[in-house]
Parts: sequence; C-alpha cells; structure tokens
Amino acid sequence: MGVAAVSAMVLGVAGLGAGAAAADSVVDTIPVGNVPLDVAVSPTGSRVYVANNGDGTVSVVDTFSNSVVDTITVGAVPSGVAVSPLGFRVYVTNEGDDTLSVVDTFSNSVVDTVTAGAGPSGVAVSPDGFRVYVTNALDGTVSVVDTFSNSVVDTVTVGAGPSGVAVSPDGFRVYVTNFDDGTVSVVDTSSNSVVDTITVGAGSFGVVVSPDGSRVYVTNTSDGTVSVVDTFSNSVVDTITVGTAPSGVAVSPDGSRVYVANALDGTVSVVDTFSNSVVDTITGGDFPTGVAVSPLGSRVYVANALDDTVSVIAVEKCPGSLCFGAGSFAGAGAGSTGSAGSAGTGSFAGAGAGAGSTGSTTS
Repeated sequence: MGVAAVSAMVLGVAGLGAGAAAADSVVDTIPVGNVPLDVAVSPTGSRVYVANNGDGTVSVVDTFSNSVVDTITVGAVPSGVAVSPLGFRVYVTNEGDDTLSVVDTFSNSVVDTVTAGAGPSGVAVSPDGFRVYVTNALDGTVSVVDTFSNSVVDTVTVGAGPSGVAVSPDGFRVYVTNFDDGTVSVVDTSSNSVVDTITVGAGSFGVVVSPDGSRVYVTNTSDGTVSVVDTFSNSVVDTITVGTAPSGVAVSPDGSRVYVANALDGTVSVVDTFSNSVVDTITGGDFPTGVAVSPLGSRVYVANALDDTVSVIAVEKCPGSLCFGAGSFAGAGAGSTGSAGSAGTGSFAGAGAGAGSTGSTTS
C-alpha cells in the first residue's frame, strides 16, 4: 500500500468515533443518479464515484457524510468507472456513444473524451497509471489508452462480448472476461496480445485480481458461480456457488475476502479466500451490480441499479495490521479494488491536479 497507505492513515484520523459494526451489515444507503451500475473508490478513501447508466452522470460521494457532493455529466449510457492510482483522474466508459470520459477530480469536470471501440463497458487502470484498458462489448476488443495523450495506442482482439477487465498488480497481465463465450482472455501488456484463454463459467462478467497476483476471481452471471483462477497455470482451481446472477466483484486489501454483488437476489456474497466458500450473505439494495472496497477494507460500496442507491456495508473487522476495527480509522487506506478491475498504485496522468478531496475519510 506504500505512500498512499500512510497518507490515508493521516486522513483517516477524522473517521474516529464511528461505531464498530457487530457484523458485516448495511449501515447507510446513499441516493445517487439513475441506474447506477458501477462504483470506484479514491485512493484516499474520501470519495466514491458512481457511474449512473440511466442519466449520463457520475455521482461524487463524500464518504465522511455519505452524501453526494457533486454530479458530473459524462457521455451517453455510462457503465464502467475507474480511478487513477493517485486519484487525479476518473475514467468512465460510455456505451451509448462509444467513448471514454476523462474526469479531473480537482474540478470534477470532463477534461477529455477518448473514442473507444463499439459498446465500451469495463475499464481498468495500470499500476503505473500510464495505460487505461477498455473492453468493447460489441466488437470483441480492448482499447489500450495512453493516459498522457488520452488516445488509443493499440487495440487487442479478445473473446466474444468482453465485459470486465482487471490488471495484475505487477502490470504485466490484463484479464478480460468474455460474457458471450464464457472465457477469460489473458493479455500480455508488453506485446498487447492474448497469450492464453481460460474457460470459466457461463456468462463471465466481473473480474478482479488478488493483491498478490496469484488468483483471479471471475463472476459467472448465467450459472451463479465464481471461478477461481490460478495465474501461474492459467487454470480454474475452484468454483464457488454464490447468489443469483453475480455481476460485480471486489477483493479486500489483504486478499482474505471477495465480495460478489448478486443482481437478481439483492445480496452480496462474502467469500473467504482460504476456504473458497461463502461465509456471509448480506441483503442490500435492488439489483446490485457494481461493488468496491475501501482502501483498508472497512467499508464496501455497492451500486444498486434498480433503486438508484449505493449501499454502504461496514465490515466487522478490517483486514491487515493497520486497522483497529470498523469504527476507528473507518475510512483510512490507500487504493481501491473495483468491481470491474480497477487497479494500480502510481500515476502521472493528470499530474498537477488535486485529488479533489482533502477532508476526512470514512470509507
């Protein structure tokens, strides 16, 4: 977690005083825009960004007050959202006009618009912040965007109906779920080419990489499972039954828990990664899709598409030695684990702009 973790601990002092939850539970519900599909947390944990598919906006949520403090108009039918490693930029895919909106987090305004492929859906940022990867569901490709020039520098052909995307912690691999053929394309980032294809479950959708890079977790919407992929062998080593129509997926900062948003039963499955079993099921909003974990793992944010809200889940015990319970340092931390695979720790994209949030953190 590095420098960002240290800064987040400083910011997190303002979160003292919040009561610790007795168990993982929904502690707040935040009204946002229309049809929120995806959610991402800033590296400091002080802001949550929500892509509202139904009204072409991004809601900016302050995690201390759990309220919307700004609304940004982006492109048509936004679906995916990711934050740059230093928090200076937010990237939003717009399915309706085949673009990627580049948002400056200091001004909360769109500073550039990049033309992507057909039906851009998932989005992830590389660990160094130099590249953004966009899945294009309607043409079976991934657009590789340079964050200095905000231009597409390569296009990678993957499987059918690519949806989710995640980058490995070392930045050497990109994992793309292909909804229409139930596979994951493994992309080598040095050559921008597919080096392996892994068969997973039906309707592979969300994807996230464990913090140590050893495992990839894939939600299979059509069969209600999560595939556990070993990244050394690029093979499925376990399959976990979760809720109905699992979509978004996120991992805790210490890698001990995976959170799965089950769209059709309004729940979040909590998976223990040691046993690869569901250890808790949390009832949330209507049609949960996107999910993200706060930097030290004390909060989980879930976008609920059919009731226009974000559920805030308090985690019983924060992962890692830097956390002292869900009440103290409630939002401290660094980096976020997004539902569609946002990743990275260090970006020069947008350098010179402020992080857009200097207040207390409780995410």
